[in-house]
Amino acid sequence: MSSTRRKFMHRLGGLLSLWSLSSFLHPALAEGLELALKRAANIPDDQLAKDEDFWRQIQQAYTVSASLINLNNGGVSPQPRVVQEAVERFNRLSNEAPTYYMWRILNRNRESLRRKLAQLAGCSPQEIAINRNASEALETVIFGLRLRAGDEVILSRQDYPSVINAWKQRELRDGIVLKWLNFDFPIEDEEAITKTFVDALSPQTRIVQITHIINWTGQVMPVRRIVDAVKRDGIDVMVDGAHSFAQLDYAIPDLNCDYFGTSLHKWLCAPFGTGMLYVRKEKIAQLYPLLAAPDPESDDIRKFENLGTRSLAIEYAIANAIDFHLLIGTKRKQLRLQYLKRYWAEKAMKIPGVRLHSSLDPAFGCAIALFSIDDCRAFDIMSFLFQKGAIHTVAIDVENIHGIRITPNVYTMTYDLDRLIDMIGKFVEEKEKEKESKSR
Repeated sequence: MSSTRRKFMHRLGGLLSLWSLSSFLHPALAEGLELALKRAANIPDDQLAKDEDFWRQIQQAYTVSASLINLNNGGVSPQPRVVQEAVERFNRLSNEAPTYYMWRILNRNRESLRRKLAQLAGCSPQEIAINRNASEALETVIFGLRLRAGDEVILSRQDYPSVINAWKQRELRDGIVLKWLNFDFPIEDEEAITKTFVDALSPQTRIVQITHIINWTGQVMPVRRIVDAVKRDGIDVMVDGAHSFAQLDYAIPDLNCDYFGTSLHKWLCAPFGTGMLYVRKEKIAQLYPLLAAPDPESDDIRKFENLGTRSLAIEYAIANAIDFHLLIGTKRKQLRLQYLKRYWAEKAMKIPGVRLHSSLDPAFGCAIALFSIDDCRAFDIMSFLFQKGAIHTVAIDVENIHGIRITPNVYTMTYDLDRLIDMIGKFVEEKEKEKESKSR
């Protein structure tokens, strides 16, 4: 992270004091969080990751269910109270006189939001477009690139389905060539991953797609190393950052990519249906917008925002999500999520038959992790955890990836994960009893 961006993050986080906390929390909760943040300032980040008292105060800023343990934050993350209330407040304002408050008031403030997102992303506001999700951002690039029949695209079979389907549509429609990579995760070898991409290059290669964090297993790909290795004349790189933005501590320019898309309703905990597109400034003019703009060849990033009528209340509340994110800090969040992943995974691997399919090395893993149990269907495990333990997870059955995905968040406590471990153990016990009864 650049020193300028680090200073911005620290300065902005420090400005959020008790009076701002009181604006979105009950006074008692605001005071507790304020005291926790002051105490945290004197605790090293790696130690704070294990401090349950601190993270319990963070938990109180959410409205998550007390009767259901949500361990599928990899799909969509809940919004903290401040974001929920901002959406409601801006929506009520919009309904007082929609065309006035939406177009003349809220829409005018879009530029301040763009600047705030750009500061968080570490890039120019003139490279950031606000949209609905990572799929829309990446499909803007996929359908906007000036590719011709025979041009090659490198991507992997472990990439996200909607992005894969967009490329397949261009293949069908325009005759481009898709060159597929296939990985067997987890992989803890940057050189091996990079070589797989480099070996697929040819004189016809026009763009390489890299998923920063593989959503199925949490594998972190060495994006910068791959980008530096594949950059040749005419070869662009697009990064799917749906799960890395606001979870890993980096700036988009650190990746050296040309295009980047993310969903803000994942790790930033912004309103549902918010996303962001980054396009390197010199690439904007040659990229067509997904939806028609007055000048499709303009070098203005705003040409990618011609969606028509949309909820500005949802978009404008992104700013509140950024403020709350900065209260915690990206580095603190990343370390806490890594700690939670190791906490449950290391215990789970001690249970007979349990196999982990994600890396515990911070360089190659994140909050997301996948496990399986020998000779058991993922759907059966998922159903057991929900029905017997009120634990919400998701079964993954994609390509060569099969298992249960576990994804905690900053509001997840270690006692929630103790419950997960207990229920995995009980599932294994029940399966063993079934085997014994059948063998008699």
